Amino acid sequence: MEDLKSRFYDDVDKKCPLNVYPRPQFERNMWVNLNGEWDFQKNKSEEFPDNYTGKIIVPFAPESMLSGVHEQVYPDDYLWYRKKFTLEKKETEGKEIILNFGAVDYICNIFVNGHKAGSHRGGYNDFSVDITDFTEVGQNEITVMVQDPTDEGHQQRGKQSLYSHGFWYTSTSGIWQTVWLEFVDKSRIKSVKFTPDIDSEIINIKTEATDNSASLSAEISFDENVVFSGEISADENIKIENPKLWSPEEPNLYCVKFKMTKDGDVTDEVKSYFGMRKFSLQKDEKGYTRLCLNNKIYFMTGLLDQGYYPDSGLTPPTDDAMKFDISEMKRLGFNMLRKHIKREPARWYYYCDKLGMLVWQDMISGGKALDTFHAGVLPNIQGVFIPVADFSMRDDTEKKYKIFNREKPEWREEFKSDLREMVNSLYNTVSICTWVPFNEGWGQFDAKRIATEVKKQDPTRFVDHASGWYDEGGGDFRSEHRYILPVQVPKKDGRAFVLSEFGGYSQIIDGHVWNKKKSFGYQMYSSKEKLTKAYKKLYSTIIDKIDKGLCASVYTQVTDVEYEVNGIMTYDRKLIKIDEDTVKKINDKLKKNN
Repeated sequence: MEDLKSRFYDDVDKKCPLNVYPRPQFERNMWVNLNGEWDFQKNKSEEFPDNYTGKIIVPFAPESMLSGVHEQVYPDDYLWYRKKFTLEKKETEGKEIILNFGAVDYICNIFVNGHKAGSHRGGYNDFSVDITDFTEVGQNEITVMVQDPTDEGHQQRGKQSLYSHGFWYTSTSGIWQTVWLEFVDKSRIKSVKFTPDIDSEIINIKTEATDNSASLSAEISFDENVVFSGEISADENIKIENPKLWSPEEPNLYCVKFKMTKDGDVTDEVKSYFGMRKFSLQKDEKGYTRLCLNNKIYFMTGLLDQGYYPDSGLTPPTDDAMKFDISEMKRLGFNMLRKHIKREPARWYYYCDKLGMLVWQDMISGGKALDTFHAGVLPNIQGVFIPVADFSMRDDTEKKYKIFNREKPEWREEFKSDLREMVNSLYNTVSICTWVPFNEGWGQFDAKRIATEVKKQDPTRFVDHASGWYDEGGGDFRSEHRYILPVQVPKKDGRAFVLSEFGGYSQIIDGHVWNKKKSFGYQMYSSKEKLTKAYKKLYSTIIDKIDKGLCASVYTQVTDVEYEVNGIMTYDRKLIKIDEDTVKKINDKLKKNN
């Protein structure tokens, strides 16, 4: 674990980091942020510790510098967190108390005043626990016990590793997103689901409530002008005349205020927003399948975005840190980020919605890592040294389940459950245009069937069923990765052809790397000038492929990550390695195809 600090390190409020409402599309006024200093104990027992010998700054994982712990967590470790808080009668009278977690990796049990209040399994999805029956006016105590097997388990963990090396990064265990309390009425809104239809000029709003006898109203406004106000049903179609469409160029958002009433009293108020936009496929005049935004062909020029920070791991150190990466890449002319094998806090997606940045959302990979032959050698010779027809690797047989390390049915079911939960939770995100269930064969299984299931759950977005290696002919994309070998345009098969990873050109800059001696990249350059020249030459070949069917490109990557030095920005976010004007001009050329 190196000691490189991000540009945001000194801005972190350690008394209460990330002290902003964490869920912008479902916002209430009565809440308390529990981030900050918690008692902490790491031991080998699942019994309550006799005492807590340490402190930790939540929501930073104990492996990170900003947590104040900065120690490796092992599979046989138990992490114990304790936080005392005070409830006043005016806050709790007639209210239910909900304890919310942005994410906890991986298995956790939650206790309130010594009573088990709930549990959760899965390291990336948000969850809530009703702790009303376990609290009292005055002082209360939350205890959270966590265990994380990291790469010795089958669970979804992305690129986390017990031992950082190559493109496997320092693990993130325990609480790593915001923890907060909400005080709510028994009659309240449980969820809201927005589905825009720009062709019919309609926004469909589906709501779930705890009390179906209560009435619900909504006020929709754009630029402070009210376009709808009135009572709505649980499944309501609302006409939006001449809608202001959302796009990266014009990220128009409609604000919504929901109000629930019962017996003349207001029982719940929630603020939210939505965007009117449409993602679809269509054939161009040459018969190539193209990606469309709002019924117009739209080329997506994007970047791989892994969302790691040198001082805080998977957790963004500040709210501005989330906004910074997006705004910088937009300033350079990119219109899309592929959020790679990670799910971000909700506010990251809010900034993509607000600033105008399309998102391809990866599912988090799980299972053991593939062996070198299946992960690197075989995929990179497809269509080059052997015919594509001889390369087919069906991933839906018992033999292939074993090769891809998904042999146990319960492992596969947990993946599917986590995937469904992620899609459901992020459904309202305006900027997400693509779901990516699998990447380069890591834990891949039944990819074609799973793509169909995802499309059924969310028919409004694209699905890239197998980014990179083992294409099963499903989903909306023929999705290829090319780092060393040249890009080859595949035969038409009715899907859009996307280059979902390429580039990875690298440079080591003293004072801005995780570890100079161990740094690596696919192709290394000694200066900004040489790196820029190579970048420009690489993109000239990409631009040439657009006329032959290429619909999107994803360059690796936004920033360096630990030993991997192939970022456009350094890991600390202090320097841009490639000449900015060159990057902007290239992106302008790519977007002229829109």
